[in-house]
Amino acid sequence: MKEFRDRVAVVTGAASGIGYALAERCGQEGMKVVLADVDQAALRRTGQSLKDSGATVLAVRTDVSKSEDVESLAQRTLDVFGAVHLLFNNAGVDARTTLWEATLADWQWVIGVNLWGVIHGVRTFVPIMLRQGDDCHVVNTSSIAGLISGPGIGVYKVTKHGVVSLSETLACELAAIDAKIKVSVLCPAGVNTKIMDAERNRPRELQNTAAYETAHPATIQIKETLRQLVEAGLTPAEVATKVFDAIRNEKFYILTHADWKPLVQKRMEDILRERNPDEAQVGPLKG
Repeated sequence: MKEFRDRVAVVTGAASGIGYALAERCGQEGMKVVLADVDQAALRRTGQSLKDSGATVLAVRTDVSKSEDVESLAQRTLDVFGAVHLLFNNAGVDARTTLWEATLADWQWVIGVNLWGVIHGVRTFVPIMLRQGDDCHVVNTSSIAGLISGPGIGVYKVTKHGVVSLSETLACELAAIDAKIKVSVLCPAGVNTKIMDAERNRPRELQNTAAYETAHPATIQIKETLRQLVEAGLTPAEVATKVFDAIRNEKFYILTHADWKPLVQKRMEDILRERNPDEAQVGPLKG
């Protein structure tokens, strides 16, 4: 996809962080932008901000974990703009517990947003793109955590590994039918966003406050290390620039942090050599 002006982009998780930066960049490229987020107040502010900058915007409150919400998002997009050319399945959250401390509610919330959100996006929007027959692109937000092994953020990692595999399969299946739809998977490390405060948007029925009150000290340490990594990370705007470069060049893997690539390579080598995963493999997390 080389041309963006007057095309239609849909961005989930658009009210903050990477999603906001992607939506802002879409507006700068002259696209019509559909903003989707579960946080109604933040969504309203984002929509107004982009309109003030001159962008053509439609804001739709959307819980990506619910198929009916994503289907409604697609219908609103078609009703207002008539098409969709660029889809960012970007919404993401994290429950920062060990795997054995994670409750069913933790799993339901994180899988619902991070993995089912992407599944719903693909199932809903890709058929529309195929019917259009135009040049289109899908960008699924995973994480460097979807490419490495090691301790910590296990529930999150499960979903992000899933997003990588889903994206790889989608790209291959679309190529097999000569579709005019390209796919990328975004795998950033530290980015200065509000991901560490994702609990603000957790549904009441899926709360797990007890886990944080009784968490193992190692779990608390990992959380604080991750917070430092996020706060010292790239700006979302820098990530958006890398994403649009990848779209223009039809690049599938978008690894925004070169210093993490050795850990990706180590995991691949561990698999091929049938070595056990390394509990010390946290790389830049130790920095």
